[in-house]
Amino acid sequence: MIARLQALTAESRATFWRSLQTLGATRVVIALVLLVYLSFGNRSLHALGHDLYLQICLLYLALAIGFALTAVYLQRHFVLQLLSQIACDLAIISMLYLAGGGMRSGLAILYLFPLAGLAILAPLVVALFCASLVTLFLLGDSTWQIFLTDSDRDVMQAGLYGAAFLAAVLVVNRMAAKLIGQEELASQRGIEINVQQAVNRLVMANIGDGILVVDPQGQVYAGNPAAQQMLGLVGLEMKFRLSAAVTLAPLAQAYAEWRADPGCSTAVLTIKPFNDAALEGVTAAWSARRELSAHLKVRFAAADMAGSGLGAERSVIFLQDVTGIENQAQQLKLASMGRLTASIAHEVRNPLAAIGHATALLAEEVTAPGQQRLLNIVGDNVARVNRMVEDILQLSRKVQAHSEPLALAGFLAELRTEFIETHSLAADIVGIAVPPGAEVRFDALHLREVLLNLLSNAVRYASGKPDSIRLYVVRDTAQRLELHVQDDGPGITPEVRAHLFEPFYTTSSKGTGLGLYLARELCLNNEARLDYEYRFNSEADAHGSPSLSGRFVITLKAA
Repeated sequence: MIARLQALTAESRATFWRSLQTLGATRVVIALVLLVYLSFGNRSLHALGHDLYLQICLLYLALAIGFALTAVYLQRHFVLQLLSQIACDLAIISMLYLAGGGMRSGLAILYLFPLAGLAILAPLVVALFCASLVTLFLLGDSTWQIFLTDSDRDVMQAGLYGAAFLAAVLVVNRMAAKLIGQEELASQRGIEINVQQAVNRLVMANIGDGILVVDPQGQVYAGNPAAQQMLGLVGLEMKFRLSAAVTLAPLAQAYAEWRADPGCSTAVLTIKPFNDAALEGVTAAWSARRELSAHLKVRFAAADMAGSGLGAERSVIFLQDVTGIENQAQQLKLASMGRLTASIAHEVRNPLAAIGHATALLAEEVTAPGQQRLLNIVGDNVARVNRMVEDILQLSRKVQAHSEPLALAGFLAELRTEFIETHSLAADIVGIAVPPGAEVRFDALHLREVLLNLLSNAVRYASGKPDSIRLYVVRDTAQRLELHVQDDGPGITPEVRAHLFEPFYTTSSKGTGLGLYLARELCLNNEARLDYEYRFNSEADAHGSPSLSGRFVITLKAA
């Protein structure tokens, strides 16, 4: 019996203790009913043993209260408590039975209460054993009454009571065993469901693809962190309607089309879900930030709700971010193109040098202004092509970065002096602001080349006023150092920004289109990031609103 109880789960054992507590409370009620029965008792009870009956009832009430409190506050040794309580019940009821005059008192029915409780909480063998003892007791007492009264009617009643007790114990025990088995099965299923839910939560939290659970009207009920990241809903409650979010309009439209035609279960969408409060209402800045667009491959599937008992239908939307795949394909394409152009550059270099040398020789002999102008055009284009060849060859070389701690204050001051002298600029055209002790890990030669490229671009558009070009270092929200290169010229348009770092893309007739691409690659080699960003300035514009401007931002690795 102890092994049987220990084999049960914690929930089932708790149910056994609650049943024992219910049994104790019922015992208290029965003791009180017996005392009331004493008050309205029959004459035979008063004649045979009124005082004895009262004493037994009071004793039974005291024991019943003690047993009830023990089952509540001392939940140990279940088997010992159960058997001791049942033994007490049988003994007290037997004494009341004898004190009341035996079978004629009608108290034999009280045996059904402890026997039924024992049939529920104990094995069948134990319950049948106790029922057999009660039956033998009733038969023995009835047999003894034959010698006293010469009547055998009590024996027949005792036999009927005994048969009823045995049948009741058998039926109640089987029903209780079935219920306990069902409860145990439900408990096991509950544990399995909890484990499965924990596994599902772990999988959904760590899977790379986004998952949304929606109803036919597009109401979202659940979503995993990947979906929140893809749709720009990090930190927001996943309880909204797809059609209510303006940025998710393509997804809502694709879902509606799938509902109308289940055959169209996949779609590729471009979503700009990020809600940057600083850019709210700034159309040009918003559309120019192409890197915030999410290219998603979407797949729709209807959940099988058969047998779930839920009237509502549910669908699952699977989201896969293909931006990385597209970027990788683009990188492979650029790598192939780079190898091709590098090989072409090697072949072009020698003839180009010959053309340049021949042009220089002709320039020494030609004196006519028209011919001299034509030779200058040839020379300029030869120089341009030569710069393009040099950029391509440098791009094709896998230069290993030698990152060392670099103090930005001294480095930027030296670079500014060199740049101003080389381009014959005013001394105050370039302003520098660096916090004390700012150090980064970057190859000095690589950073010099990146900044010279950015400063050369800035000179073409700056007004030439003092501090019209600014180099300043700030810390972002993650406490990383950012080096900003900004001029007071017109900002880059969103159309140009979309292709700014692509190779061979340029808006200048004298540019090669490789400078910014090469600068970004050098930053990546040094674990840094170069980007052109639209940001609000601290100073206000003429209307009192924060002014918006573009700038190149290099996010650096701290030393």
